[in-house]
Amino acid sequence: MMANEKITQLWSIPEPTLRRLPWYLAFVKLLKGKGESFVSSTQIAKEINVDPSQVAKDLSFVNISGRTRVGYEIGALIAVLEEFLGFTIQHKALLFGVGSLGAALLQDSGLKQYGMEIVAGFDIRPELAGTCIKDIPVFHVNDFPGKQKEYGATIGVITVPVDQAQEVTDYMIAGGIKALWNFTPFRIRVPRHIVVQNTSMYAHLAVMFNRLKLIHHEK
Repeated sequence: MMANEKITQLWSIPEPTLRRLPWYLAFVKLLKGKGESFVSSTQIAKEINVDPSQVAKDLSFVNISGRTRVGYEIGALIAVLEEFLGFTIQHKALLFGVGSLGAALLQDSGLKQYGMEIVAGFDIRPELAGTCIKDIPVFHVNDFPGKQKEYGATIGVITVPVDQAQEVTDYMIAGGIKALWNFTPFRIRVPRHIVVQNTSMYAHLAVMFNRLKLIHHEK
């Protein structure tokens, strides 16, 4: 598949499908660890709690076919899903805001297994400059332009206070960052060619609390 064809294919995939595929991947990896060789759409559907036809539809976007009455070969499915989701290519990232959340992300070695390597952290506090968190260096934000030339990162992770989110966003984009993983509850504004993924824990908390309240009232 040509690069342009693959990009077009990725853009044509519904976002809910892209969100489910990593769940499928995690499940089939567990099966592989148990020594299983094949998995069916029904098995995946039961584990993920979706309809088997939805699993089949989701996997139709991926370049793999199952065998009648047998299902998908697990090793091949894992390889195809990891390649399709971009987990086999390491993307360098820089993190802005080395507070409690930022520091936790710097220590999360699992991110590298899924294709993202945070190579440096940046913070406004001068006392953090020159330190390391799990062998990842931390610099002052003023050092970003020079360090970006050194690292050539494409992804910026935003874990700064909400009132600094837009300023940091603009700063990173000006420095050549092409995609932003935003952990703040602020909806950052970016040019059309910049990719943004918002991951607000506060928004998810609000949904969870609301559902908890509804369940409590139903009793």
